Amino acid sequence: MKKFDLRKLKIKPVTVDQIDDRMLLINLYATQAITLVIGFIWLLFQKRNPFLLFAPPEGLKYLYFGAGLAALVIAIDFLTARFVPEEANDDGGVNERIFKNRATWHIVVLSLIVSICEETLFRGAIQHGIGPYWTSIIFATIHVRYLKHWIPTGLVFAISYALGWIYIKTGTLWAPIIAHFLIDMIMGLVIRFRREA
Repeated sequence: MKKFDLRKLKIKPVTVDQIDDRMLLINLYATQAITLVIGFIWLLFQKRNPFLLFAPPEGLKYLYFGAGLAALVIAIDFLTARFVPEEANDDGGVNERIFKNRATWHIVVLSLIVSICEETLFRGAIQHGIGPYWTSIIFATIHVRYLKHWIPTGLVFAISYALGWIYIKTGTLWAPIIAHFLIDMIMGLVIRFRREA
């Protein structure tokens, strides 16, 4: 049997255009699964029950905060798209590749998975340990595709901080999950149907 040599393993950078649709989705789902697992492990290290984060909240305050933040972010994004040159908002074509040919139901599913996984890790686990400011710096940094331009990087930081703020104000993870879900879903649908018009 031939022995595996780790030194012969080569890693080369790949652009989004070099990945086919199937591999793009596999990477997206895999990174979200890893995000959720890390979030649950982090919560367990904090001696917190991950499932209690998903307890049904009382009243509708969380819904108003989540939907309100989503509406504000979408309005700011449309204004930014209108007045800021397209190259200053460039994410390397990742969002367009993810959403432009996706079925509506799939955009909804992707948005839901991303919002639950990322909010569990960032708001549920990390923010509990280091607060919303440093959590937002980490959140903006992992959205590496935006780091080439300061406007989208600043927006991602501000959105993350706002998600952390509504989590604190409502006391439930469902508020940032709803906001994150609505932002991703509506922007995904805009990308999807803008290309057909």
